[in-house]
Amino acid sequence: MLRMVRVVAKLEPGGAQLSLLRVSRALRSRGIETRLLCGSADTPGLAIARDHGLTPEVYGEPGLQWRADPGFAEWLRPRLAGAELVHGHIFGGWWAASRAIEPGVPLVGSEHNPYTWPGEPQTRQLQEGLERVDRFFAHGPNARAGVLAGGLPADRLLSGTSPVLGLDAHPRPWLPTPRLMYTGRMHEEKGPDVLLEALALMRKPPVLFMLGSGCAELALRRRAAREDLRGRVHFCGWRRDPAPWIAGASALVVPSRNEGWSQTAVLGMGLGVPVIGTAIDGLAQTLADGRGIAVAAADPEALAAAISAVLSGARRTDLA
Repeated sequence: MLRMVRVVAKLEPGGAQLSLLRVSRALRSRGIETRLLCGSADTPGLAIARDHGLTPEVYGEPGLQWRADPGFAEWLRPRLAGAELVHGHIFGGWWAASRAIEPGVPLVGSEHNPYTWPGEPQTRQLQEGLERVDRFFAHGPNARAGVLAGGLPADRLLSGTSPVLGLDAHPRPWLPTPRLMYTGRMHEEKGPDVLLEALALMRKPPVLFMLGSGCAELALRRRAAREDLRGRVHFCGWRRDPAPWIAGASALVVPSRNEGWSQTAVLGMGLGVPVIGTAIDGLAQTLADGRGIAVAAADPEALAAAISAVLSGARRTDLA
């Protein structure tokens, strides 16, 4: 049996992490077990991993998504001993794996986001880590450009895709119509605050169901109350299966400030739901050619106008 190890900088209920958990579960059906090692993990992330049959081991240092931590690499070293294949996700994960992995063992890296370095730039460490990476899956044009600029040979680079489940879902019968849906982490980079601001600009805002959890949830709840959106915005927490909520919606809104590749948008389109998103990175490509409607990121006025146009029938998407 192949001994495979996945190293994740941060385990949380995000689309990228959910994808690798789904793939790990699918590999188990083929006789390949996965050991999951995490730089950090929140409670929902741990629960999701266990739901997929994995028991994560956690180093316990926060902020490793964009930071090269030698301590994490040392913690990994004995745990990667004997591995036959290692996958590192997010910079801090695959960099540490590149320092700790045994010689000759294949290392696969993956990334969804651009290298914007919210803290101290890690350009040198990026270049060093990429020298050891055998294959790299980039989920979006900015991630692709970042690793190429870091010196990854083009023949080691592959376009990343993620499994999307729920394309045969039926709407939950008790959900109202019309309604908007938001499915994603409650985090600034996903733009839920922009969506609430857009709704506040509308004369008759539709009902919005927000599925997800994250560090910004309390602030978003307060903002919804402050904007007098009580009864219009419903915070429903993270849901294992968002498809029945999205199916039959008037529109799915993906207001991200940063989005390499959106599973949510693809799921919405697969269910025939109009998707309103932002013209950034890989999301712009997903929505191109009329498949969705793209507006500028962090522009609540443009987002409110697009939502109004979809609800009135003035704008339509073309998924043919």
